[in-house]
This record gives sequence, structure tokens and C-alpha cells, in this order.
Amino acid sequence: MLRQFCYLLLAVLVTGCAAQPTKADKQEKAAAATSGPATSNTPLGAQAFYPSTYKVPPTQPTLIRHATVLTGTGTRLDGADVLIVDGKIQSVAPGLQAPANARIVEGEGLWVTPGIIDVHSHLGDYPSPAVEGNSDGNEATSPSTANVWSEHSVWPQDPGFRTALAGGITTLQILPGSANLFGGRSVVLKNVPSVTYQGMKFPGAPQGLKMACGENPKRVYGDDKHEFPSTRMGNVAGYRAQWAEAREYLRDLEEYQQKLATGGKEAKDAKPPKRDLKLDTLAAALKGDILIHMHCYRADEMATILDMSKEFGYHVAAFHHAVEAYKISNLLAEQGVCAAMWADWWGFKMEAYDGIPENIAFVDAAPGGCAMVHSDSEEGIQRLNQEAAKAMAYGARAGFNIPPERAIRWLTANPAKVLGVLDRTGTLEPGKMADVVVWNRNPFSVYALANLVFIDGVVRYDRENPGVTPESDFLIGQPAAPGVDR
Repeated sequence: MLRQFCYLLLAVLVTGCAAQPTKADKQEKAAAATSGPATSNTPLGAQAFYPSTYKVPPTQPTLIRHATVLTGTGTRLDGADVLIVDGKIQSVAPGLQAPANARIVEGEGLWVTPGIIDVHSHLGDYPSPAVEGNSDGNEATSPSTANVWSEHSVWPQDPGFRTALAGGITTLQILPGSANLFGGRSVVLKNVPSVTYQGMKFPGAPQGLKMACGENPKRVYGDDKHEFPSTRMGNVAGYRAQWAEAREYLRDLEEYQQKLATGGKEAKDAKPPKRDLKLDTLAAALKGDILIHMHCYRADEMATILDMSKEFGYHVAAFHHAVEAYKISNLLAEQGVCAAMWADWWGFKMEAYDGIPENIAFVDAAPGGCAMVHSDSEEGIQRLNQEAAKAMAYGARAGFNIPPERAIRWLTANPAKVLGVLDRTGTLEPGKMADVVVWNRNPFSVYALANLVFIDGVVRYDRENPGVTPESDFLIGQPAAPGVDR
């Protein structure tokens, strides 16, 4: 039994001599970890702990017919049908036949898109009402808090989840705040009602690591506090020191597993390195099991971070906010790094001063560019479609022709790719989760509203039937404001 256990750990941790796992291997491993048994020896704080308990409810088949469909793959289909069976997309094409007992949605004049994914949200960690007792997004006690997990602050009763649902949000990444160089782990949620965050947790989705550069960490620990870091060079020194320590930690773990694998006296005498929850996270990021999301505004700092990623051998999944991404759009595309941006936030602090409204269009236009629209706001998340529409308009003024079938990827396929779930959601393709929004018109119209929102084929929002949408327990019994129809 000991040897079997040793070989199991070896297979998980030792990567130096083994073939690199494929994306499918990693996703299968992550999915298994969310439901498999866990022990105190589980390496690197694996996701066997705090597993997702979300289950797809049974539902009747649905046929949406004669609609304009934006598949999220860059294709627009006019007068097309979308067939949903057993919570999955079964087919997207004109003239589909409805199965027995299917719900029929007449889509004439309506538009259909994949569910919108917000890659940068703090719902649940900074819930409404915004009072000090609910402020749980920043563990601002150390420049490195890689040991914290944002999911452990998520309050599933946040009314913001419901209002986001009305805006077509079906999936969202909840990140820690940006007070620290290493802010901690993120979590990907399905926007479904639950009394626990585990009931919202996207099964098998990789965790992320939130990092922050620039003004925020140096302001929190510098200024009149005179703590480290207080400068941008201090920021970079702080990252490098932690990455160097994480590489040593990972090396020690691998050496320990190699000794176990040899058997005999060497295995019997082997002792694991003392477990460190911060280094668990960073070592997992070095291995590619946790995806790195970096809060960063200035182009020069993003370039520095990319150089640092080469020094320590990790990949940045995306820069968030990235108001100067347009200056290095080709560099980002060459290195396969996405940028999550606002349509027109700029100038609210020095590092945001050089933001331009054409930013998203420039990033999207670079060969191989990967642009996303994010919210970082409990209000903005309700209208990400309109934020994308503004970016389309700004791009058009700069000479970029961005049709709806291209822009929808900023809200669906590209965020799914960055979160490591594109094989399961983000586009309307057979076999994928039926995360679908039916809009009353072109979703990039200022008058656009979501009529229906499906998550795994289940209607979670119906504009004509408000009772379908679950209401936060926090709001039950709370009187509505005068003139407000809740």
C-alpha cells in the first residue's frame, strides 16, 4: 500500500522527467480532484478540498427557432435554431426538429448568444450592501497572501448575483482584491442560486492566482507606513523573492517524491518539506495547475512581468484592467497573453492616465490578439454587453470594422479560454454546456435586454416571468424602494 501511495504521489508531482500533461489531462485531473477523496497529504492544496457540489438539474428539451445566432466562434447564423437536450447544446442549424415534450421559444426578431462570462468580479467577496462588515475581498496584511482563497469569502446571498443574471452573466471569476503582490486564489462560479458557495462552484474549473502590480501594492504598504514594498522596483523584487522560494519548495517536493519512488531505506527515511500554504499556491502556479491573472495598467510594467515569467517559467493567462495594452498589443499576442479591459475607464489614478477608448479594438486587431471586456464592478457586470458595444463604437471611429459575431467573443469564448473552461462553455457548439442568452434584439444595442438566460439548459432568468429567478435570502422581507419593482 505504501508503494502504491508513493507512486500515486509521484505521478502527481514529478514533472521533470515525465511527458508534459495535455490540456485534457489537466482538466480530467481537476474534475476528478473536485469529487475524489482527500487526505492531509494531498499536495499543493489540491482542489480535492472544498469541492464543488453543483449538480445539473433535470430539465425538458428546448428548441429556440428562427433567431439570429452568434455562436461565439466568429460565426453569425440568421434564421437559425438552437436545440438544447439534457443541459447540453445538441445542435445549432436552421430547420431543426423539436423532440417530444420540448419547450419551443419563438426566436423571430430575437438574438441568441452564449452566456456572458465576467472574468473579473468581486461579487460575494464585496457583496451588497457595501458595509465594512461585508468587505472581505482584500487580505491587506502582507504583500504576499497567496495562501488565501477568495472562495472562502464568497457570500452566496449577495443580491448582485441576481442582478448580474439579468444582464446575461452565466459564469464569473471571483478574484481577491489588488492590495497585495500575490492576492490569493480565485474561484470560478456558475451564476446559480445556492446556500453555499460550493453549490455555485464550476466543477473542474482551475483556480486562478491573483497578482497585482503598480500603484496598489506599493501604496498599501508604502506611503506613510514605510513598509515593503513602497516602489515599483520593490514590487518586482517582492515577486522574484517569492517565485524563487516557490521553485525551491517545488524542487524539495519533487526530490521527496523521487526518494519515495526508489523504495527501500531511502524511501523509509524520506521526510517531506514542511507544508507552506503560500508556497503550495505558487508551486501549483509554476506547474501550470493554477492560472495567473495579473492586475496591471501600464505597458512597461506588463512587459516587465512577461520578462519575469520567462525567468521563473510560468505563463500569464491575462492582464486585467490593462489600460495601456494597446501599446504592446503585438507583444501580448505573440506570447499568447489575453487582456481583460474596460471600455472607457481612465484617468482615475496616474497609472490609468494613458488609457484610450480604442484600447480593446487595438488588442483585438493584433494578429492572434485576445481581448475581453470585464467589469470589476457590481454595477458594470449588469451591462457588459453595452460596455462591449461602446468598445465596438470606439473601434469603428478608429477604422476597425468589428461585427457582432467577432465582438461577442470578448464576452464569451475568450474569457472561457482564459479560465480554462472553453471546452465546456463559451460557445454554442454541440456537446457544450447550454449556457445561453436570448436577447430581445442585437445584444450590442443600447436597448438590448435579456429575455431568457439558460444555465446548463435550465431557465434561470425570464424577463416575462420574474418568479423564475431566485431572490437572495437577504432580500426576503425587505421592502422595495418606492417605485422599484423587484
